[in-house]
Amino acid sequence: AAFISIQAFPALLDLPQDLEVSAVSCGSRHTAAVTRGGELYTWGWGKYGQLGHGNNISSDQARRVEQLVAEGLRVEEVVCGPWTTYVRV
Repeated sequence: AAFISIQAFPALLDLPQDLEVSAVSCGSRHTAAVTRGGELYTWGWGKYGQLGHGNNISSDQARRVEQLVAEGLRVEEVVCGPWTTYVRV
């Protein structure tokens, strides 16, 4: 099982290519961020597929949700629930 660190305080997050974040939402154990360019990045606990990467793998590193890019969808808003992530495109 993957170990995911839990931080109870704000921490600096490095996103690739110095992307600018326009929105962030936190679930119970995962986080999602929308960039100004309309891309979605997720990280944290992924046991129920809530990270959107097509698997149940957890990650401490922010990763772009490639399925949205492949479909040509631009993310406008994200809301994380306890074990879910809702995206408006």
